Amino acid sequence: MRFLHAMVRVLDLEDAVSFFALLGLREVRRYDSKGGRYTNCFLTTPDEDDPATLELTYNWDQQEAYAGGRNFGHLAFATKDIYALCAKLQEAGVLINRPPRNGRMAFVRSPDGISVELLQEGEALAPAEPWSSMGNTGSW
Repeated sequence: MRFLHAMVRVLDLEDAVSFFALLGLREVRRYDSKGGRYTNCFLTTPDEDDPATLELTYNWDQQEAYAGGRNFGHLAFATKDIYALCAKLQEAGVLINRPPRNGRMAFVRSPDGISVELLQEGEALAPAEPWSSMGNTGSW
């Protein structure tokens, strides 16, 4: 058995694609179902050995934000430099809900409220500012 994909419903497909692009994911395919009135957009990491994908489902008639994004749990991605990725996200206006104070783990949320865990690949980085003294914001 192997992991194939995780699916999350999104209210604005292009906002969601842009957010996950900040994490380094890229779109690999898209499917529009006129009869079902939805679009599935599949994203993957830049790691060619990583077969898993993230499926974003956009229901064309959905008008209100989905409730319960936290009930989904979270998506997790490993990164080579958690500090650099968090700085990039912050510069793009993404709120760092749980900063990487320990050089190992951080949490952010997608535009649809999906909790995203960022983990430092390998050993934790040495604690560094501004992250080590930054408090949590909101929930993740």
